[in-house]
Amino acid sequence: MGRDAYAKAGVDITLGNRVKSGIGAMVRSTRRPGVIGGIGGFGGCFDGRIAGYRHPVLVASIDGVGTKLKVAQEVGKHQTIGEDLVNHCVNDIAALGAAPLFFLDYIGTGKLSPKVFRQILAGLVRGCRKSGCALLGGETAQMPGIYHGHDYDLVGSIVGVMEKGKATDGRSIRPGDVILGLPSNGLQTNGYTLARDILFQKAKLRVRENLPGTSLKLEKLLLAVHPNYRPALLKIGKKVKIKGAAHITGGGLIDNPPRIFPKGTGAEVRLGSWPVPPLFRYLETKGKLGKIEAYRTFNMGIGMIVVVAKGDVAMVKKTVRCYEIGRMVRGDGKVRLIG
Repeated sequence: MGRDAYAKAGVDITLGNRVKSGIGAMVRSTRRPGVIGGIGGFGGCFDGRIAGYRHPVLVASIDGVGTKLKVAQEVGKHQTIGEDLVNHCVNDIAALGAAPLFFLDYIGTGKLSPKVFRQILAGLVRGCRKSGCALLGGETAQMPGIYHGHDYDLVGSIVGVMEKGKATDGRSIRPGDVILGLPSNGLQTNGYTLARDILFQKAKLRVRENLPGTSLKLEKLLLAVHPNYRPALLKIGKKVKIKGAAHITGGGLIDNPPRIFPKGTGAEVRLGSWPVPPLFRYLETKGKLGKIEAYRTFNMGIGMIVVVAKGDVAMVKKTVRCYEIGRMVRGDGKVRLIG
């Protein structure tokens, strides 16, 4: 069949090697103490002697960007998707109190596009640099039998570290503690399948139109970068004790908070205690969603919650932008929406 048989079958190894050959400088810009060697081997190496920790505990998480990728593909803008992924993973381990050490990515595609690859990588590098996390390696797979055309999937895994016994895992949460919400800037990286159905199928909107009734561009709203909440959590933690924190991702404000509730507790979240952005109001109304479905699918304007003692609320409000959205009560591990 000749030397180009694999390329004719849909996988261009030469192109893949050429695209990845120039990424060394970008990846090296994310280096941090502990990284051993460079990229391109069968695995990334990191020194396990982590300065500043007496008994370091490693914390790992993995996630993807979901169908937000479809929006990026439709508008041809992929520069922010990598940063979305890094920030999502950083937030997951930051909710436990862990600091990021290193990050690994996976890009699966039907046909590798050099331009798209470099845009994605630029976002990954930017997110890692901002969070002090080394981009230790990754995998790029061309699989035309799985993915169609230039469609791609993006997944990342992160490893962080915390001191043993210092996790903000919710064990000290008690009835009467206050739930504070840190604002999101949009859908972040969850709920896009339903949002796209409502916006583009039911409402027949186009991605470059304005959100009805506003001057806000749908493209900008839907591609807003998932925020990194770790800096805010660090600021809060320097002032008061964080009893628990929950990243509001898939499952929204209904299913995520209970992951940190101690046995015998529940929560009341007061609707109207924070400004819900217009995009969520539109999705809730146009999609004819009940309150439970809306608040279980979308973050509704709250990207991270923090539980603190009642007496610490004023200090947190002076430290970061947040809203007092509810309180802990005796209960069966569930969230009740009030109002």
